[in-house]
Amino acid sequence: MTKEILKPARCANEISQLLNKVLGRDRFPVDVHETALEWSKVKFPDDKITVIKGNSLGKFEGGLYKAPPGKEGWGIFYNTNIESEGRINFTIAHELGHYLMHRNRHLKNFECTSQQTLDWDSELGQIEAEANSFAATLLMPLDDYRVFLPASKLPNLDIISNCAERYGVSFTAAILRWLDYTSKTAMLVASRDGFILWSRSSKNAMKRGVFYKVRGKPPIPVPNSSLAYQNINNSEEKTSDIWFSSDCTEMTLISDKYDFTLSLLTFHNI
Repeated sequence: MTKEILKPARCANEISQLLNKVLGRDRFPVDVHETALEWSKVKFPDDKITVIKGNSLGKFEGGLYKAPPGKEGWGIFYNTNIESEGRINFTIAHELGHYLMHRNRHLKNFECTSQQTLDWDSELGQIEAEANSFAATLLMPLDDYRVFLPASKLPNLDIISNCAERYGVSFTAAILRWLDYTSKTAMLVASRDGFILWSRSSKNAMKRGVFYKVRGKPPIPVPNSSLAYQNINNSEEKTSDIWFSSDCTEMTLISDKYDFTLSLLTFHNI
């Protein structure tokens, strides 16, 4: 018998519907730790998640592990080096996505790097993209997010910060979620030492060729005149002919803790 392939939105929305019913619609941020334990207990009592905690995971951000021989269930672990509660929440939700969608399709443990949980590019592979999509949908449901930041509205640093606080996620995750549904031509660029680490474009931006491909390519520098190159933190500036030779608004946020610069670009004439 073929195993049912579960979709990220379906899995996350099923949980959200119950949370809405029990806690009401103003129920954020999601207590993903308690939700993961209780949901697995109800849905799969003989194969439930039994432990969620921090652990020393080396280069990995988080992991989903089958219990050792003689014991039942699964464990979700996040790296104890993570200081951001938002990143911990997203990591737990990401591993819950693996548990719900993938544990019976791929009979192995899952160990995920920060690249896999921060960059939602489908090039990372279908499994990781699905786990990220599940986590984003569970923690930041679009019906709620659109109320606070409509698809046609341009964000600023304060709005994104407020959304990150409401949903208990990182600033990065909040921007990436907005890029999922916005009608604007926009992209997020993460850079370090003047070179692009990764980027994510909105659907409108992708259609217009506003994207970078960095995997398997020579390093791509950020523009010399950009706020990112100048290492200007927590700033917003309208520019022209810098990014993709187009008028755009560049918003930057430098993360000293994680050693990279985020640039949110919204284009005006593409």
